[in-house]
Amino acid sequence: MSRTPEGPLRRGWTTGACATAALRAALMALWGEGRPERVRITLPRGERPVFAVAEWREGPGWAEAGVVKDAGDDPDVTHGALIRVRAEASGGGVIFAAGEGVGIVTKPGLPVPVGEPAINPVPRRMMRDTVEDMASRLGRAPDVLITVSVPGGAALAGKTWNPRLGIRGGISILGTTGIVRPFSCAAWIASIHRGVDVARADGLTHVAGCTGATSEKVVQGLHDLPDHAMLDMGDFAGGMLKYIAAHPVGRVTLGGGLGKLTKFAQGAGDLHSGRSQVDFPALAARFGVAAVAGANTTAQALDLIGGAYPAWVAEAALAQMRTRLGAGIGADVVVIDRAGTILARA
Repeated sequence: MSRTPEGPLRRGWTTGACATAALRAALMALWGEGRPERVRITLPRGERPVFAVAEWREGPGWAEAGVVKDAGDDPDVTHGALIRVRAEASGGGVIFAAGEGVGIVTKPGLPVPVGEPAINPVPRRMMRDTVEDMASRLGRAPDVLITVSVPGGAALAGKTWNPRLGIRGGISILGTTGIVRPFSCAAWIASIHRGVDVARADGLTHVAGCTGATSEKVVQGLHDLPDHAMLDMGDFAGGMLKYIAAHPVGRVTLGGGLGKLTKFAQGAGDLHSGRSQVDFPALAARFGVAAVAGANTTAQALDLIGGAYPAWVAEAALAQMRTRLGAGIGADVVVIDRAGTILARA
């Protein structure tokens, strides 16, 4: 488990796990087992957490329960959201529907077909297993319409990658293990993968990964790229390029500020300040400017070295891209300053 100076970080639960717990509670009410205050579910790796039921609703032929998502100490935009699930009889089998605040898939390339609710495969499997387990135990037909809602989910979706991925109207119900691990890179990397998948499925031949909003705006305007060509790379340049090497597109642009792209040019794949640092002594040796060894920022280094510095960063970053992407994929680099001015291209 990750740690802070104050101790271990608390893990949380995915929207998929919360939806499964809410479904179990709703089915208990629908199928005559009452309204439990807490329910236990089984996650894909065998863990059996207990969830408090925060809300109940019932009507003729249906029951609904809500679970509040607890993301632990992870900075998750859906932390505190109510995940509500309604269960009612279907015409046959388990059918999923999107209620308020749950998105609909509108672009190919995601693990859920176009037109379907944005409920990912593992949460679907967990909910199907719950229906089948309870139906078998209670002598019921496993024919259930499952409607998942997240009040306020449409607003939350604006803080996620969903609009760019073509998921309209709300958030996705996600999770592969059921567990949110604090400050994990896995969710971000998975989102990069889905962005590449959507771009490829839509036939795009040029995508871009940028380190922040300013560089993204510059690169998108420079190449006139659509929104879904812009991958939310963040600090994970290495992870993005590794996935694209295995799932090729015609061309990749890497855009970013001088500091982060210096780290990439020097060989770092993860550009987060806590996991990689600019090697100022190496810059001093490369440019023959001894004072750079004691610099605190790349802005200081730029003042000392001049325009040769960003020009080298662009060329060295391009060489890193080509090494990581392999043959057959075009590449270019755009280095900007904090104001969005282009310092160098390669």
